[in-house]
Amino acid sequence: MIHKYIERILRARVYDVASETPLDFAPGLTRRFDNSVYIKREDLQPVFSFKLRGAYNKIVSLDDAAKRAGVIAASAGNHAQGVALSAQRLGIRAVIVMPCTTPAIKVRAVQNFGAETVLFGDSYDEAYEHAMNLAEEQKLSFVHPYDDPEVIAGQGTIGMEILRQHTGDIHAIFIPVGGGGLIAGVATYVKFVRPDIKIIGVEPDDADCLNRALKAKRRVILRQVGLFADGVAVRQIGKEPFHVAHQYVDDVVTVDTDEICAAIKDIFDDTRSVAEPAGALGVAGLKKYASMTGVRDQCLIAIESGANINFDRLRHVAERAQVGEHQEMLLAVTIPEKPGSFLEFCRVLGRRSITEFNYRYFDDNAAHIFAGVAIANGSRDSEELIAQLREHGFTVTNMTGNELAVEHIRYMVGGHAPRLLDETVYSFEFPERPGALLKFLSFMGGRWNISLFHYRNHGAAFGRVLMGIQVPKTERRAFKEFLDAIGFAYREETDNPAYRLFAGGNATS
Repeated sequence: MIHKYIERILRARVYDVASETPLDFAPGLTRRFDNSVYIKREDLQPVFSFKLRGAYNKIVSLDDAAKRAGVIAASAGNHAQGVALSAQRLGIRAVIVMPCTTPAIKVRAVQNFGAETVLFGDSYDEAYEHAMNLAEEQKLSFVHPYDDPEVIAGQGTIGMEILRQHTGDIHAIFIPVGGGGLIAGVATYVKFVRPDIKIIGVEPDDADCLNRALKAKRRVILRQVGLFADGVAVRQIGKEPFHVAHQYVDDVVTVDTDEICAAIKDIFDDTRSVAEPAGALGVAGLKKYASMTGVRDQCLIAIESGANINFDRLRHVAERAQVGEHQEMLLAVTIPEKPGSFLEFCRVLGRRSITEFNYRYFDDNAAHIFAGVAIANGSRDSEELIAQLREHGFTVTNMTGNELAVEHIRYMVGGHAPRLLDETVYSFEFPERPGALLKFLSFMGGRWNISLFHYRNHGAAFGRVLMGIQVPKTERRAFKEFLDAIGFAYREETDNPAYRLFAGGNATS
């Protein structure tokens, strides 16, 4: 297998349209981790992503009849632009099927390259099925984003460039993983030329399809995936990439949303470029690997795979980056509702900076405070502060890793419901499109009353909603059937301490 791919990579015609991107030294990351850190800048491609390489290599390899008929792809992002620009350069027709949730800026970007756009469905899977149907009806060649040997070979040229640009020792290369085309191509070439170099995949911890497949020794389908790093939100690793990855990938590191946001900030600090969440995965994984293993005085390389990020998502990234860098912790603290309690709380904090403070009177006995506190030494400082607060008689819950607290409760703190409610609380992921909420409410049909609602727009294809609904115990089964039928991703949060302490109608002080 490896010789087949090496030949394809060496013959790949990506440079008709793609650029050889620089391998930039990252001085800030180098100093912090005592390793020589480099970033492969695929964000500098004409479409701000590596996807152009594989798309062009696939399309240019088609025979003349297939080129005359045209190509089709299903994508909401980087692959769509790669196919569109490749087809434009070759003068052939391109049809791109995109979910209806695709932001208008991405639709316009594809249209600006001369491609026809078709909006269909709320998810990639629905767009993919429609694209396959159109391909058959119109005799178009389907350009898969990752599960195709020519696409994999095109992405493999990145590995070829890295080894040409850095001829010295390399300890490891960190590669973002979605469907697996990028890591398959790079791993094949690097392991053929320099088998001593570690190939480490990086995935979000809520979309780790390669990680789970390698552990199971077979491809698995994730029930649902997180959407923050939408460029790698893939439920199953590609068939062809998995054949390659299980032979040549040494390890997989998973990272959370806060660690991704911190990596976006690190990339900006060192290069003054703004990576998209999926594009920053390599740096996030590099940082985590260096911290976990203690590796020192080695060369570590991360691929920055793309920079197609909506401007209005930057607010969300900035909010989460401090937590990802372990420079801020979120605490729920219960203090006596009496004069001097807040002063005592502040005295325990000492000279630590308060980044956020939320409080509202509830009753005469106790008060629940939601506080953000700047910390200097990560988990060690966090543990010391919590211990000090408890020594002074305060009840403390660490909310730093509580997604409900970070996404919703910190913006909602204002008091509990005024009376006991038969309330069930769920978090949902709604497609960010007109009519999505109306669809949900219409399906519910006024059967249950909404008692709590919170939503913030993060500039992503899916919005996150927190909803409290009054559901009598006798109707819980019917309500669960409703949730399964509506088709939106959901999770029950009724017992989440963030909700109980700050918003629950049944909470006790």
